Amino acid sequence: MSGDAARRWQVLRASAGPVDTGELDALWADLEVVDASAVLGSWRGFAFPTGHPLEAVLISSRWHGKRFVAPDDAKPLIRRGEDGTFYSDTTAGRGEASLWNVEFRGEVTATMVYDGMPVLDHFKRVDDTTLMGVMNGKPGVVLARGRHFYFGLERE
Repeated sequence: MSGDAARRWQVLRASAGPVDTGELDALWADLEVVDASAVLGSWRGFAFPTGHPLEAVLISSRWHGKRFVAPDDAKPLIRRGEDGTFYSDTTAGRGEASLWNVEFRGEVTATMVYDGMPVLDHFKRVDDTTLMGVMNGKPGVVLARGRHFYFGLERE
């Protein structure tokens, strides 16, 4: 990643919002694709404050992040329970997910495909311990006013 992209990531990561999705799209275009096999492990997540309705949903649900155990065993909604323990919320996620390398915006990159919803989370590498994610799907499911949901993941 170029020094300019690293600087823009840091500014957007630290922003209290609102973050312009155009800036996130431009940053996405400058990041490196990542292979699905390189993202295995546990990740803590955060939403970029763009005003997308999913931000409030994830905050209220105590979303913690994602866990990629194997290509066919991905857990998209790791939440922190009232007792502080983590669990995979298969009810809200309508199951779990799998990891694939999928084309998005003209590039093949790691993508999580949800089992029970028409939702794809595409990932690109910020650095060895950080991923940028774009949630993609049908209008009314993910797209809000034509906008994607943008988030980041930091390796635990």
